[in-house]
Order: sequence, then structure tokens, then C-alpha cells
Amino acid sequence: MLAMARILRTGANILFLDEVSEGLAPVIVEKLAEVITALKQRGFTILLVEQNFEFASELADRLYVIEHGQVVKHLSASEILPNQEELKKLLGI
Repeated sequence: MLAMARILRTGANILFLDEVSEGLAPVIVEKLAEVITALKQRGFTILLVEQNFEFASELADRLYVIEHGQVVKHLSASEILPNQEELKKLLGI
């Protein structure tokens, strides 16, 4: 949260987040999701690299699955839920 706040103070309108939920308590991950959602609503562009599928899929406007450096699946937000079982198999969860 502090790192995000520091970046936002610079006036940036794009935020790159790498594994932001890793190792955090579920209550903190939930708060991060709220903050990211609020930033999206304020017009920020957010690139989220995340292994936590449940966390990322709830926030995503677009979802890219990358395997060995190649995009193997690309879905819009409306396609994530109908394809969730296929995505879980692809992700090994």
C-alpha cells in the first residue's frame, strides 16, 4: 500500500503491480482489491501480473494467460466467468 501511494504521488496515471497479493493475509488482499477497483474507477490504467487467479480475475478487464513467455489465452472480462473451468485447468488449479 505504501509503495502504491508513493507512486501515485508522482502523478502517474499507470500503475504496474507485480504479485501484489503474494504472502499477504486475506483481509489485506481484500483491501488491496478495493483500492485497485477505486483506482480503476478514477481512470488509472493498471497492469497486474498475478498468480492468484481468484484475486486477478475479479479485477481484470482483460486476462492474459502466459506460459513459457507466450500468450496462450486472452479473454475479456465478460469471458472470464464462462471459461473459468478451462482457465483453472490451464493454470493447474
